This record gives sequence, structure tokens and C-alpha cells, in this order.
Amino acid sequence: MTHHHDHDHSNGHAHNHSHDHDHSHSHAHDHSHSHGHDHDHSHSIELTFEQKLEKLFGHWIDHNESHKDTFFTWAERAKEAGLTEVAENIEKAGLLSQDVTQKIKDALNKLKG
Repeated sequence: MTHHHDHDHSNGHAHNHSHDHDHSHSHAHDHSHSHGHDHDHSHSIELTFEQKLEKLFGHWIDHNESHKDTFFTWAERAKEAGLTEVAENIEKAGLLSQDVTQKIKDALNKLKG
């Protein structure tokens, strides 16, 4: 993603340039030199494979926990509606989600050493 910077210089002139980032924001810079210029900077910071996995694990854990909670909520609602067998299957899905979350947490702990 490219964002725009406005630069004000002490001699009263200004210039603009773009920076490539994985996010967007804008900010101003003060410069004390006396010439104008346009330029691009690439600020992409490449994550290591392990860092990518750690981010993915965190996302998967949160996402899976949300699904687990939803399964248990709907299992209870299905029980209340008299759908016992349906409720049992939804509850089993919730339990499986707990197992999946634990496996991901185990992998995260091994990754962190």
C-alpha cells in the first residue's frame, strides 16, 4: 500500500513523496536541507516463516474458539427445541473444535520452544 507524505522545509518550500507499506497512514516530516525531491521508499518487512505461523496460529485459535462457543450455544438451543440428536451432533462439533484448538496451541508452544 502506498501512502503520501507532505514535507515542510525550513526554507519555506515543500515536496511530496510516496512510501510503500503493508498499512496506511500519513504524517509530515521536517527537513533542514534546502532542496526539493520526490522519491519512493519500500518499507515491506518480510516475516520469517515462524513469525507467519505464529500469527496464523493466533488467528486460528481465536477463530476456532468463536466457532466452539457458537456450537455449544446452538447445541443448547437445539436441546431446548427438543432436537436431542441434532443437539448431540452440534455438541460433538464443539468438542472437536476444543480438540483442534488444543492441537494448534500445542503447535504454537512447540514453535516458541
